[in-house]
Amino acid sequence: MENPIEKKPIIVAIDGPAASGKSTTAKILAGKLGYTYIDTGAMYRSVTLKVLREGLLDLLRKDESRIAELLRTITIQFQGQRVMLDGEDVSEAIRENRVSREVSFISSLKPVRDKLRELQQEMGRKRGIVMDGRDIGTVIFPDAELKIFLVADPAERAKRRHAELSLKAGGAAVPSVEELEKEIKQRDRDDEQRTHAPLKRHPDAVLLDTSNMTIDEQVNFVYDLVNKIVR
Repeated sequence: MENPIEKKPIIVAIDGPAASGKSTTAKILAGKLGYTYIDTGAMYRSVTLKVLREGLLDLLRKDESRIAELLRTITIQFQGQRVMLDGEDVSEAIRENRVSREVSFISSLKPVRDKLRELQQEMGRKRGIVMDGRDIGTVIFPDAELKIFLVADPAERAKRRHAELSLKAGGAAVPSVEELEKEIKQRDRDDEQRTHAPLKRHPDAVLLDTSNMTIDEQVNFVYDLVNKIVR
C-alpha cells in the first residue's frame, strides 16, 4: 500500500527564535518523512560569507543597494546536508565566527531577503520539504499545510547553546550560560523588531514549547501532525 506521506507531499514550515531547537527538529523530521530539509539560516550565512570574501561589508553599511550585483550572480544549493555556494562546498566555512557576527546584519537587508525568498519559494514548489527559519510560515510559505512555531524559555535555550558550543570547542573557553542568555534575549528583540519580515507567529501556526521536551519528543509531536494532515 502506498505511504500517504509519499503520496501527498506537503510543506512543513518551522519558525521560532534562536536556539529553540528548530534546525535539529527540522533536520531529523525531514529524514523521517523522506522530505528535503532546507536550512534557510545556511542560505543567509552563505550570502554573508560571500560579502566578507568580497570585502563589501563596510560599503553595505552605508548603502545596501551595493549588494545587487552580488545577488544577481550568486547560486546556493543543497547536496544532502552539504551547502554549496557558487559550486563550492562551504558547509564548514559558513559556521565561522566572523560569519556568525555579521549574519544578523546581512539578514536585515531587504534585497537579501527578497532574493532568498525567491530561491526558497522555488525550492518548495514541488512540496515535500521541511524548512525552518524565522519567517517561513508568515512570508515564504503562508500557505504551508503545517506551520509550527517553536519556543523555549531563554534560560533553557542558553543552556542548550552552551552545551553545543562546549562540545564543538573541545576544551577551549566558551561564553558563560548567563552571557549566552543575554545574547539570546538581544537576538530575540532584534528579530522581533526588524523592519523586513520580523519574527512572529502565523495565526494558523501550532505553538510548541520545547522547554521541557527532548528532541525525540519534538520530532514525534510534529511527525504525528504531518500524519494527521496527509491522512
